[in-house]
Amino acid sequence: MRASVIRPSTPDGDEDREPEPTLQEMINIKLTESGEKERLKELLRERLIECGWRDELKAQCRAFAEKKGRNNITVDELVRTITPKGRTMVPDNVKAELLQRIRHFLTTTADRVA
Repeated sequence: MRASVIRPSTPDGDEDREPEPTLQEMINIKLTESGEKERLKELLRERLIECGWRDELKAQCRAFAEKKGRNNITVDELVRTITPKGRTMVPDNVKAELLQRIRHFLTTTADRVA
């Protein structure tokens, strides 16, 4: 008796294609290409400074560094510890304003494409 040979299946033409970008990736591409992403980042910086978020975050970093000892922490450790706190400290009105700007961008972009 001869043993059967197991051969790999014939590749489909679809396997060579890159996967379709997700909706989030497509939005990110449109925001970047149009320059809107940079404008939104600048708006976010301004709003966070205005509301005192930046100063509060600096204070949290200083307090953490003093607690652990300035020579006993790394930047990575500081970022890992402070980032979740910083995200929760972003005021809801700032988040809402950014979301509204993104929605407006998407609706005006969709109107031009359609």
